[in-house]
Amino acid sequence: RENFCSSITAEPAMIDVGRSCILVSIGGKNIMLDCGMHMGFNDDRRFPDFSYITQNGRLTEFLDCVIISHFHLDHCGALPYMSEMVGYDGPIYMTHPTKAICPILLEDFRKITVDKKGETNFFTSQMIKDCMKKVVPLNLHQTVQVDEELEIKAYYAGHVLGAAMVQIKVGSESVVYTGDYNMTPDRHLGAAWIDKCRPDLLISESTYATTIRDSKRCRERDFLKKVHETVERGGKVLIPVFALGRAQELCILLETFWERMNLKAPIYFSTGMTEKANHYYKLFITWTNQKIRKTFVQRNMFEFKHIKPFDRSYADNPGPMVVFATPGMLHAGQSLQIFKKWAGNEKNMVIMPGYCVQGTIGHKILNGQRKLELEGRSTVEKFFYLKSLYLEVKLQVEYMSFSAHADAKGIMQLIRMAEPRNMLLVHGEAVKMEFLKGKIEQEFNCYMPANGETTTVTTNPNVPVDISLNLLKREMSLGGTLPDPKKPRTMHGTLIMKENSLRLVSPEQAMKELGLSEHHLRFTCRVQLQDPHSDADTLHRIYMHLKSVLKGYTTQHLPDSMSVMVESIVVKVSSSTEDPNTKVLLLSWSYQDEDLGSFLSTLLKKGLPSVLC
Repeated sequence: RENFCSSITAEPAMIDVGRSCILVSIGGKNIMLDCGMHMGFNDDRRFPDFSYITQNGRLTEFLDCVIISHFHLDHCGALPYMSEMVGYDGPIYMTHPTKAICPILLEDFRKITVDKKGETNFFTSQMIKDCMKKVVPLNLHQTVQVDEELEIKAYYAGHVLGAAMVQIKVGSESVVYTGDYNMTPDRHLGAAWIDKCRPDLLISESTYATTIRDSKRCRERDFLKKVHETVERGGKVLIPVFALGRAQELCILLETFWERMNLKAPIYFSTGMTEKANHYYKLFITWTNQKIRKTFVQRNMFEFKHIKPFDRSYADNPGPMVVFATPGMLHAGQSLQIFKKWAGNEKNMVIMPGYCVQGTIGHKILNGQRKLELEGRSTVEKFFYLKSLYLEVKLQVEYMSFSAHADAKGIMQLIRMAEPRNMLLVHGEAVKMEFLKGKIEQEFNCYMPANGETTTVTTNPNVPVDISLNLLKREMSLGGTLPDPKKPRTMHGTLIMKENSLRLVSPEQAMKELGLSEHHLRFTCRVQLQDPHSDADTLHRIYMHLKSVLKGYTTQHLPDSMSVMVESIVVKVSSSTEDPNTKVLLLSWSYQDEDLGSFLSTLLKKGLPSVLC
C-alpha cells in the first residue's frame, strides 16, 4: 500500500475519564481497545454506544479482536455486556493477572448493581463466565499472531497489577495503546517501560494532563500526618480505594508507620479483599517491583500485622479507627455506606487518594459540595421524609494524589521513549488535554478527538527491500564516487517478491532465478517531414543534423538500409505515396534509450535547417 490510514473511532472516554472504549482500524483490521463502564451513570450511558460500530446486531463480523489493558471497571466493566448481550465471539486479549482479577471485580459490581440496587438490563454471573472463556492471555514482550497479518505485543505499564500497554502491528504499520500507566515506580509496582518502537500512532491516556506532581515522599509524609492527627483527636479516617492497586500501596505505607510509631488505633480493610489481594500478589509476584520480589521469600509485604478485616458493625464503634473501603470513588458499596455514617462528625476525615469521575459522590465532595442528595429512596419515602433527602457533610475532605497515572512529565517521558510519528490523547478532561496537546505539538503531530468522533491518521510506510550485492557493485561502478547516504538515489533493477520478502536484483539475475527468457521491447514513432530532396539526400541531411546536435553520441549513416542510427535508435526515411516532397520518418528505440528517443522525435518534428555543415 502506498499509504496507511488508521481510523480511530472515539467511543465515550476520549474527552472524559471513564467508559474507555476505542475502535482502531489499521490495514483493514478492526481492533477494540478496552471496553469500560462509566461509574457516574446508572442508565444507558453507563456502557459504550456500540452502534458506532454497527447498527445490525452482533459485533463478531466487524471486530478482529478486543484488547483489555487492565482490570479497572472503567476499562473492562462493559465486557460481558458487549460479548454476551450485544454479541461478540472473537478473541479477547489481556494479561494473566487481568484475566484472574477481572471476573472477580465484575461479579462484585454486578452484586451491588443487580442484587442490592435491583437494576435490570445488566449482565448475569453466567455471562461473566461465558465472556471469560473467550479470553486469550498475554505474556509481556511476547508477540502474538492474531491472524496472518495482525500481531500484538504487551509492555509493562505499572499502574496496577497486570496492567499492560499494547503494540498493534499490521505489516509495517503500527499503533501503541497505553491504557493507564505510571512512569514512577512505587512501593509495590515498577515504572512503565516500552522500547523505541517508533509507532505510526501512540494513543496515550491524559488523566493528569496538566499536573506535575510534587515529591512522592512529601505526599506520603503529608498523608501520614493527616491520618495521625485525626486518630489522635479521636476521629475516624475513611480511605475509599479500589480493591487492588493504591490499596496495597497505602496499606504498606500505614503498616510501616504504625509499626514505627507503635500506634494502637485499629486499621481495617474491606472484608475478603485483603485475602484476595494477597493471593493474587503471591500468584503474580513477577509483576511487582524488584524490592518486593527480593524480600518475598523472607517476608510477604502483603501480610499485615496492624491491618485487620473489616466488619460492617465496626463502623458504629466509638473511638478512632482507619478504614480502607471499596470502591474508590464513593459511588456505591461499603465505602459509601461508611461515608454516610461518618459524614456528620467534623472530627472524622475522608481522604480521596485517586481520581473521581464526574457524577460520583467522591467528585461532588472534592468540588466542595456539602449537601448531598441521597439516591435509592422510593417516592413515598421522599414525600414523607423530606429532611432526610439530603446528607450534611461535616467531616474533613482531603484529596491526596496517590493515583497511579502518569502526570504531564511522565506522559512526555513515554512519548520520547517510544518516538511515535503521531500522538492521540484520550481518557482526560477537555481543557487539560488541550493544554497538553499544545505542548506535544511543539515536537509531534497530536490529535484529540471528541467522543464519537473518527480521526484518520495517514502515514507513508517504509517497505524493506533487500538489494543484491552484484547490483550494488554495478551501480557504484556506474556512479563513480560513493553515494551520499543522506540523499535518495534511483536504482534500476528488477523487484522480486518471494515468500513475503522483497529483493531488488539485476534483470539478468532475475531471469536466471525465475527461468525466464529475455524479451526485447522497442518503441516506434512516425514523423512527417517536408523536404523536396530525394530520399537518399534527405537521409544524409538528417545524419548531418543529428551528428551536429548529438556530439556526445555515436551516430552512424547506413545508406544501404536507408537509415541512420544513434545508439540503439534507428531512423528510416521513405517518401509519401501521395506527395513526394513529404518524407515519412520511422523512429524506433529500446526502452533503455527512451529519453533520447523522445528527444529525437521532438527535434525532427521541428524540421531540418536550410543550411547544414
